[in-house]
Amino acid sequence: MKRIAAFALLAILTAATALPAAAQRENRSIGENQAEARRAAKQQQKYSKKQAKRQRKLMKKYQKAQKKSAKQGRHR
Repeated sequence: MKRIAAFALLAILTAATALPAAAQRENRSIGENQAEARRAAKQQQKYSKKQAKRQRKLMKKYQKAQKKSAKQGRHR
């Protein structure tokens, strides 16, 4: 019973603290939003570049395995 009450209280406090923060974000000046958008774009670009690198690495590994498999198939 105490756990349920503690959890409910925690949930209410979390919800209450989240609302003012969201309202604050909307009242930012244009310059702050632009800077934030630039940072987000840069972060997204960095992430996509990292994903592309992973993809290239996996493709190279896959092609190497295919070549090895084909080579073994010819020797049988």
